[in-house]
Amino acid sequence: MNRFIRPVKNNRSFWPAALAAILILSAAWPAAAGEVIRVAAMGDVMLGTENMLPEDGGAGSFAAVRPLLADRDVVFCNYEGTLTDRGEPTKVFKDGYAYIFRTPPSYARFLAEAGVNMVSIANNHINDYGPIGKQDTIDTLTRAGIAWSGPPDTAARLTVRGLRVAMIAFHTSSHSHWMLDIPEAKRMVGDLARQNEIVIVSFHGGMEGSEAVRTPRAMEYYHGEKRGEVVRFSRAMIEAGADLVLGHGPHVPRAAEVYRGRLIAYSLGNFCTGKGINVKGVTGYAPLLLAELDARGRLTGGRVVSFLQDFGRHPHSDTMDSAVKLMYDLGRQDFPRSNALRPDGGLKPAPVKKAKR
Repeated sequence: MNRFIRPVKNNRSFWPAALAAILILSAAWPAAAGEVIRVAAMGDVMLGTENMLPEDGGAGSFAAVRPLLADRDVVFCNYEGTLTDRGEPTKVFKDGYAYIFRTPPSYARFLAEAGVNMVSIANNHINDYGPIGKQDTIDTLTRAGIAWSGPPDTAARLTVRGLRVAMIAFHTSSHSHWMLDIPEAKRMVGDLARQNEIVIVSFHGGMEGSEAVRTPRAMEYYHGEKRGEVVRFSRAMIEAGADLVLGHGPHVPRAAEVYRGRLIAYSLGNFCTGKGINVKGVTGYAPLLLAELDARGRLTGGRVVSFLQDFGRHPHSDTMDSAVKLMYDLGRQDFPRSNALRPDGGLKPAPVKKAKR
């Protein structure tokens, strides 16, 4: 007999104690091997701004997409603007116009009713109406039961069937977690990874416009402003412990890749932006990302579903599958060895490593 194993002889206290230990361990590890975390992610959302609100008062904003969100554990978007009826514009008007967005706080209920429960406010529009508008947005989301991240030292947190899920949002400005400081971003994500089972990173970065569909491996600029090295940043976040990286900011879809078994979507474009944002051509392609992760955060499946936006019209189903076709083709060009999409929009599961004999 192995000298480190001793038989238990007629020990009545052993089995109850052993059973209790098993039950405790089971409760402490709620995610079984087959557990799946279902994530839905949209890009930029702005439900309408003053003087350009939707005719239906915003009630139909997510009508076409709500059936696809009903069974999701995490529903994410970047809110590109403010939810406030106060504050003064902080941007300079040119020829009587400026890209500033102020949505009535009451519209937050349309996010909540659609199932949105995680929001990034790390973008270049959260300060459109100054500190008051920003704080009103935070307070409005909180009252609606929507977790948010953006300002320094904030993270959105959910619990999904006993799994702790955290999301941290980055942008290329000092009012948010700073995307340009990659070593510090890695430290923050590493800290979250040690405290949570699933970590999602959101970033608002990259060049903007219809010419920005490609994903370069270099620093990007827009009107002279640094908009980040999105590939370097995203891969560094995975290396630090992130399980899913969701990009937005270029206002067009970009490629997605599987890196170290985790999914990176480099831009989800516009999704529901009313009349305030240009939606001509590829800027009107509105992909909905439906990803499935295992309890360790590895990609197990999912798909991209194509929607379209037209000026003044809520997102609607795209029978031509334009967003999927574009993202698949971009993946073939920009990430030929790690393209996350199949031609039909299905997501390629992370490869399963074979156990060594």
